[in-house]
Amino acid sequence: MDETNSGYSKHVGGLKGKKIDSSHFEYETKVKEIHLNTAGMAHGGFLTFIADTGMGNAAHQSADGKRCVTISLEMKFISAAKLGDKLIAKVKVQKKTKTLVFITCEILNTDGIVAVTSGVWKILKINKIK
Repeated sequence: MDETNSGYSKHVGGLKGKKIDSSHFEYETKVKEIHLNTAGMAHGGFLTFIADTGMGNAAHQSADGKRCVTISLEMKFISAAKLGDKLIAKVKVQKKTKTLVFITCEILNTDGIVAVTSGVWKILKINKIK
């Protein structure tokens, strides 16, 4: 299930995603006024949304469509993203086991790296969360 434009994602503008190959994915979005903090930069929560949503979608796809949930997420903010910036999240599935998916993500704008993220997703035994 592609959740990049549903639920919470819909409220913040969603993401356009594409699968490059079995372990590489790319997601893009644009920084809008609603994404800015009081300093006029993209809010860290918005950047975390991009990483978590893109990485979670990649986990779901690499787990053959099984539901996955974030159990660990580390975010490092490197530089600022500004209003109007096109952001591209480059997601890589580093390793998949029977129960876990290890993933990294770099969020980039035209100036370079904005944030780097790593995380671990748990593959659930059930397909639908009630």
